[in-house]
Amino acid sequence: MSKHRVLSSLVITWVAAPTLAMFLGAGPARAQSSSVNYTFLVAAGFLCDSGDSSACPAVVKSANDDSYEISGAGTLTTRSKSVTAAGTFTHKSTHGTVLETGVWIASELVSFESYGIAPGALTREGRAFGSPQLGPMHSRMVPGSMPAGGLAVFRIRLLPVRGLSRNATLQVNCAMGKVPPEHSVEGIRLAFEGTGGEFDEEIGGRSLFLLTRPEVGAAAKAPAPETETNPVPTEVQQ
Repeated sequence: MSKHRVLSSLVITWVAAPTLAMFLGAGPARAQSSSVNYTFLVAAGFLCDSGDSSACPAVVKSANDDSYEISGAGTLTTRSKSVTAAGTFTHKSTHGTVLETGVWIASELVSFESYGIAPGALTREGRAFGSPQLGPMHSRMVPGSMPAGGLAVFRIRLLPVRGLSRNATLQVNCAMGKVPPEHSVEGIRLAFEGTGGEFDEEIGGRSLFLLTRPEVGAAAKAPAPETETNPVPTEVQQ
């Protein structure tokens, strides 16, 4: 396993996993208090179990062929435009030399455009895609959740192991559902504030949004009606 995959797993376990666990285990009160909730993966978790090397990490290049490799996970809510997400990044030169590596944390959901649900998204070429567990978290998906496509734009902060932190805009495109022609290429884009540069050539990487319908999740958690364990015997007429 590469150092990038190890670092990515650690960050998702330490930072993103508690958030996802809280979301996945949310009760009806949490579900009913918000609008539309999504859990999302960016070249992480079970998306990396397919054996397809282009799935993880997500790679994007600039005009001069510098590249960023990114993985991460999180949750977002559309009405409040809130997001909690984190992951790892690696910046490489044109020749593949690692220039910097570190973690990123989402600070704001700028926008989200849904492409609709994609029921067959977890099946590729007639076989199950990935495993039923979510990376290091051995938990099931939310009852009533459904794979979906969409375009999310986040403001993030990159925190390198060495050097100063920087702010950027991260675009995550999951090309499933009713995808507009201009967003048919799945992948990520990265644009730094100021003169940090723009990375807009999607090279690879798979992402996925999991839509949770509040009313379905609440119904799925409703307790079953109780039955009498010791029914009163009825009198039998002679």
